Formats: sequence, C-alpha cells, structure tokens
Amino acid sequence: QVQLVESGGGLVQAGGSLRLSCALSGRTFSTYAMGWFRQAPGKEREFVAAITWNGGSTSYADSVKGRFTISRDNAKNTVYLQMNSLKPEDTAVYYCARDTKSFRGIVLVTTSTYDYWGQGTQVTVSS
Repeated sequence: QVQLVESGGGLVQAGGSLRLSCALSGRTFSTYAMGWFRQAPGKEREFVAAITWNGGSTSYADSVKGRFTISRDNAKNTVYLQMNSLKPEDTAVYYCARDTKSFRGIVLVTTSTYDYWGQGTQVTVSS
C-alpha cells in the first residue's frame, strides 16, 4: 500500500520558520522526482517546489523563491521543505507528491505529472 505522510505543519507567526517532511512507503522513492504543492481555502492547488530524483535540480514558485528550500534524503525515503520568513499568504494545506516517471532529469510544476499524493499538512501563518 502506497503511503505518503507529511508532517511538520503548524501555527507560526509571520517571519517564523517551519520544516515539513514527507515520507514515502510502499513504492520506490529514490528514482522519482518529488514535489510540494499547497492549497489555500477557495483556491486551486498550486506548485511550491520540486526536486529531481538525485537532488541535482530544484525548482521553486516565484512566491517562495529565496525563502523555501526543498531537499531529499533517499536513504530515508523522505523529502523536506524548509520554510523561512513565512508570510500570512503562505497559509495553506501543503501536499507532497511523487512524479509519474522515474529518472526524469527535470522537475515539472503541474499536478497532472504527479501521481501519488499525501494527505496534506496544515500550515497557518499569523500576522
């Protein structure tokens, strides 16, 4: 059974930091790109960050560039999202997802290119 489990969300004041983790079990992790997306109430799910299978390439949404850092530990089947300088507009449910294709050399930003998704973790940033 495939499981993607996010953790690390919570309530933080503006300017604070959180580190999200996402652990995959039941499927191969190390040969697939991983992505983070988020969805705020009343809005569509949007791309946040992604990382290639070997960590060689990353991509970020303009809104988080310079504040968020994605990383992965293939030995632990885990991908991370370090979020610094958080803003109230970062408030959302954050989801991790696995790419549909292994050994992809680039990262993609559309939800349709990811198949397995976690249940999400709430991040709330107060002003």
